[in-house]
Amino acid sequence: MYIDGVFSGGGIKGFSLIGAYEAIEEKGLHFTRVAGTSAGAIIAAFIASGYSSKEILSIMEEVDVKTFLDARKSILPAAIGKWIQLYWRMGLYKGDELEKWVGRELRKKGVRTFRDLPNGSLRFVASDLTNGKMLVLPNDLPKYGMNPDSFSVAKAVRMSASLPYFFEPVKLLVKGKPVIVDGGVLSNFPIFLFDEEKKLKKRPVLGIKLSAKESEQQNNKINNAIELFPALFETMKVAHDERHISRRHERNIIFIPMNHTVTTEFSISDEKKQELVKLGYDQTSSFLKKWSY
Repeated sequence: MYIDGVFSGGGIKGFSLIGAYEAIEEKGLHFTRVAGTSAGAIIAAFIASGYSSKEILSIMEEVDVKTFLDARKSILPAAIGKWIQLYWRMGLYKGDELEKWVGRELRKKGVRTFRDLPNGSLRFVASDLTNGKMLVLPNDLPKYGMNPDSFSVAKAVRMSASLPYFFEPVKLLVKGKPVIVDGGVLSNFPIFLFDEEKKLKKRPVLGIKLSAKESEQQNNKINNAIELFPALFETMKVAHDERHISRRHERNIIFIPMNHTVTTEFSISDEKKQELVKLGYDQTSSFLKKWSY
């Protein structure tokens, strides 16, 4: 059976998405269109390019995610250099290594630009801070005077995964040089991308979200300015999506609760990776036993 799929962001927690994909494959479900944000964009790109869950798992087992932490070199003392780079570059790490790695893996399947994929089969969300709006890739590229057919899929993934202050923003080389960051700032779970209003859906849409249901989520504790910032950022990430998720959508969403995994835990152990994969697999398998589509 063919379905459409949406994968949420979550950084390192995205290993659970691989387990979810494995369970979906075992159920005999196949994706026609996929969309995602940040870590979800990486998984979506691999799926659209023809990777199986076992192939993705093999890729992720081989890669040392710490290599993505490509800090710029500086002659200044480490601590001072880090904060100066953060001020001027707006990110601790360049993000080049992430883009190069995604590009290498996609090329193995013959995918370089969006022209190499079926039309409409892959979408990402990024955040255009310069113009203050959500950027849907590749659909919105013509608005920037850019041709989707010649735009790098790996570059689009990087744009969607540029976690603010962690990775440097992407600056598009077009008029105004818009600054692009992680899509999770505006939509960490873009299930709305396949929500064509007043149209009969051609296929079921299945969402995989790296968080608990809204009714089961813990409240943010805010007692000081330091606790205010993460609460502010978390609210920006989830408020738009939670408003869009209705009962109609919720029955088609796999919620994978994340308790103690940090989004930027790039020193993650192989054992923790396997735990996350298993969590995604178990939650999805349980969901699919009851899912009526």
